[in-house]
Amino acid sequence: MFADNKIWIGKSDKKVYLEPKMANRHGLVAGATGTGKTITLKVLSESFSDLGVPVFIADIKGDLASIALAGTDNANMQERITLLGIDNFTYKGFPVQFWDVYGEGGIPVRTTITDMGPLMLSRILDLNDTQAGVLNIVFRVADEKGLLLLDLKDLRAMVRYVGDNSGEFRMKYGNISSQSLGAILRSLLTLEDQGGDLFFGEPALDIMDWIKTSADGRGIINVLHCAKLFLNPLLYSTFLLWMLSELYENLPEEGDLEKPKMVFFFDEAHLLFDDASKQLLDKIELVVRLIRSKGVGVYFVTQNPTDVPGDILSQLGNRIQHALRAYTPAERKKVVTAAETFRENPEFDTLEAITQLGTGEALISCLDEKGIPSVVERAFILPPQSKFGTIDDMLRNQIIVTTPVYKKYYKAVDRESAYEMLMENYERKREEGLLELQRLEEEKRLKMEAREEEKRLKAEEREREKQRKELEKSLKKASTRLNPMEKVANSAMNAIGREVGRTLIRGILGTIKK
Repeated sequence: MFADNKIWIGKSDKKVYLEPKMANRHGLVAGATGTGKTITLKVLSESFSDLGVPVFIADIKGDLASIALAGTDNANMQERITLLGIDNFTYKGFPVQFWDVYGEGGIPVRTTITDMGPLMLSRILDLNDTQAGVLNIVFRVADEKGLLLLDLKDLRAMVRYVGDNSGEFRMKYGNISSQSLGAILRSLLTLEDQGGDLFFGEPALDIMDWIKTSADGRGIINVLHCAKLFLNPLLYSTFLLWMLSELYENLPEEGDLEKPKMVFFFDEAHLLFDDASKQLLDKIELVVRLIRSKGVGVYFVTQNPTDVPGDILSQLGNRIQHALRAYTPAERKKVVTAAETFRENPEFDTLEAITQLGTGEALISCLDEKGIPSVVERAFILPPQSKFGTIDDMLRNQIIVTTPVYKKYYKAVDRESAYEMLMENYERKREEGLLELQRLEEEKRLKMEAREEEKRLKAEEREREKQRKELEKSLKKASTRLNPMEKVANSAMNAIGREVGRTLIRGILGTIKK
């Protein structure tokens, strides 16, 4: 609850508070399954909302959506209210926005391939160092060529482009193996089957749409429906890390504020760190360490504090520890480690208390006004003012479609990007190739026609030569067939002809002389 300008978390023999101006120093909510972490999440989220601070919570089991509805009175609630001495307790719902990567249980959440970046994308695709290096090259080439990477088909097209032109890029960026490119493409297909084609695209989420208050001044609680997303832990954890990075990169420096600008609760936080590379862990630590100055508080929710790396755990100033079980020596060691992180209270044994806490009970240590961790207190967590359990789909859908930003995100947009531009380039080259092929075919046809014409002319020449020879041969044969009388007549006629010709010539010459 929000009371006395503080966040009232629980009560033992005294009230236990979280100072609003220390809320951006981050925190941890830990405890075994069934010990009351969900109730603690609801109480903190409601309190921040009443404080006017927007909240993000991941709803894995679907039981946080009921924060939108007012709770109902019953005997158990009255018993807890009386036990904690809460005056004027009221049941009420809180302003919510439902979100869902798959667009089923909330407003669709999308980001672009470029915004996700090669580092986190390599984590989603579970690439090794060599394959991650090749993916970096793909992003670099896309930047140089001015090709937008918005969705998965853009990235697939870009990977194929780099593969088709690997010789051009090899001398500049190093070896680009076909095996690595093939592994990336196969991983992209797997990601698409897991819903990545819905997550990557436009309109991309504007993180500022989460940092809003309702008309009555309460912070809007953004509930991410994760029932389906959680089935793909790698995508879930990378998505949460991406959101944190988006806040860090887009929010201005604020310094110390009287209250946070926003608070994030990351449930099942161990998934952020499982199998994470050192480079990624360094990035998480950097963001957690520096995002405080942006006015953002980050609260990791997990089963055991040891799930969070030590360098990051040391940044979490506000601790709420529910019960832990110690059935094995390894579990006992974790309990000891958890107990040692608290500032001791002389009134009880912290180590012993951790294993004896009941459901809804926790060890709480928050930073005081000077930023000093308070002595750990064993306290009962306050009951939530909103409803327990889940809500029905009809009410959920009604809340979704009436959310002001619903129209902004509900319909996907596919504008021109790398895929379209590369396909256009391929199509242009294909058309150019077809035209070149047609030109070559026409050139081949003309050559064939020229050869055929040459053959025809040669054939005609041979035919004429043949006919000439046959004519000469026939004439020669005809001359050999004349009888003696014809030969004498021909000879006489030839002689007469020659004499007549000479007489005519002499007559003509004589006339000329006269």
